[in-house]
Amino acid sequence: MPKRPRPPIIRKPLQEAWHAKRSVMIVYFILRLSVLLVMVAQAFNGNFENVFLCVLVLILFTIPTFLEQRLSIDLPNTLEIIILLFIYAAEILGEIRAFYVTFPYWDTILHTLNGFLCAAVGFSLLDLLNREERVTFSLSPLYLAVVAFCFSMTIGVLWEFFECVMDQLFYLDMQKDTIIREIGSINLDPTGGNTPIRLRDITDVIVVQGSGAQTSLGLGGYLDIGLLDTMEDLFVNFVGAFVFSIIGYFYVRSRGQNKFARRFIPTVLDAVKPAQKVPGPQPESLPANEPARPGEARGAANKKEGDT
Repeated sequence: MPKRPRPPIIRKPLQEAWHAKRSVMIVYFILRLSVLLVMVAQAFNGNFENVFLCVLVLILFTIPTFLEQRLSIDLPNTLEIIILLFIYAAEILGEIRAFYVTFPYWDTILHTLNGFLCAAVGFSLLDLLNREERVTFSLSPLYLAVVAFCFSMTIGVLWEFFECVMDQLFYLDMQKDTIIREIGSINLDPTGGNTPIRLRDITDVIVVQGSGAQTSLGLGGYLDIGLLDTMEDLFVNFVGAFVFSIIGYFYVRSRGQNKFARRFIPTVLDAVKPAQKVPGPQPESLPANEPARPGEARGAANKKEGDT
C-alpha cells in the first residue's frame, strides 16, 4: 500500500509569513545568517563567550514571533524590523565587533532607540487592554502617552541599576568613564565646610595605591566613573520615550487614520466572536436541582407527545 504524502505542516506557515511580512522575513534571514557566520568564526577563534552571545541573539530574534502568537497580536513590519536591528546592533556590532569603542556615539544611539522601543511596548500593552471589550474602563490618549513615557523611563533606570551592579561586582565598566578637565567638590574644601572648590584645566590624575605606588593615568584629565555616561543614557532614553509618546498620543486621537503611527503600534488579531443571541425574550434556565413547576412540566409533556 503506497504511503500517503505528509501534509506541508511547516511550509504553509512559512508561505503565509512570506506573503504577509516579506520585508521582515528578508531582514530576519539576513541577520540570522550573519549571526551564524559570526558564531562559527568565534568558535574557530576559541572565543566561546562570544559564541554564547551569538546563541543568545538567535533566541532574542524569536521574541517578536513568540509575542505575536502568545498575545494574538500583529506587530507592524517597521516595528519588528527595528527590534531585530536593535538586537543585532547592540550585541553583535556593539559587543563582538566593539562598535561601542570604535564609534563613541554608538551607545547613545542605541539608548535613544531603546527609550523609543520601551515606550512602544508600554503604550501597546496598555492600548491593547484599553481596546479589550471585557474591560470596563477607557483611558484617554494623554493618559496612555504618559504611562508609556513612564514605563520607558522605568526600564531605563532599571538598566542603569544593572550596569552599576555589574561594575561594582565584576568591574566590567558598563557605565563608560568620561574624561573631564574641570570639577567642583565640597570634599576639597580645606575648612571642611559646604563650599565646593573648583579645579580647572586638569591635565592628569595621579593614583596612589595602598602599597605607596603612584600611577599617572595619563588620560589628559580627571576620570569620571560612569556618572556622566549614566546621565547621558537617561537623557537620550527620555528623548526616545518622549518622541514615541507623542506618536502614540496622536495615534489614539485619530484611531486608524495616522499612517505613520500605525507603523509602530501592534494591533489585535480578529478573534472568533461568539454567536449572537436571537432578539427577543430568551427562555430562562432552571437550576440543576430545582424541579419544574406543574404548568411547565405539563407543557413539556404535551410538547413531547406532539413530537412523537
